[in-house]
Amino acid sequence: MILHDISKGIFSSQVYPGDPEPSARVIKSIPNGDDYNLSEITLCPHTGTHIDAPLHFIDNGTPVNKLRLRNFYGKCTVVSVEGDLTGQDMDEILPYCHKRVLFKGNGKAFLTTTAVEILVDHNVKLVGTDANTIGSDFDNNKTHKLLLENGIPILECLNLSKIEDGDYEICAFPLKIEAVEASPCRAVLLEQEKGI
Repeated sequence: MILHDISKGIFSSQVYPGDPEPSARVIKSIPNGDDYNLSEITLCPHTGTHIDAPLHFIDNGTPVNKLRLRNFYGKCTVVSVEGDLTGQDMDEILPYCHKRVLFKGNGKAFLTTTAVEILVDHNVKLVGTDANTIGSDFDNNKTHKLLLENGIPILECLNLSKIEDGDYEICAFPLKIEAVEASPCRAVLLEQEKGI
């Protein structure tokens, strides 16, 4: 089994415009005479590779710690596409995909609301993108809300640069952070080695 880390680093990722920058400070340090090292990290839960929960766009929506974990593990398909994807694009793509779909577009793969409507019709369990946000500029909020209202969690800010199109298994569990709308995650693709 080959494991592909498709996560971006917390401190090396581009921060979404308007979100706070992550920071870390040393509290205890062995070189400073302490018995152990201890750090404090401050970050927005949308930093780096992360999962959006319904609470992100829906008042009283489900927080990230209450999401069904089965959505974040199982068969998935990576598809190379760029631009604002429409319902017609989804009609052409989804018949060849598993219920978890990751869009690889060099940070330029976005969903429109018509694309989301088709994803909902296909009972998709998870959508992901290597962009900082899943929605296109002109209807980003509507796209998020429509996905999350229909129970489709969003995996954003993936590193798919070395991943070929095709089928994999994904493991991308959110942290168990109570009562918040998102969580960083360590996203990994599992690939069966050829000839085994």
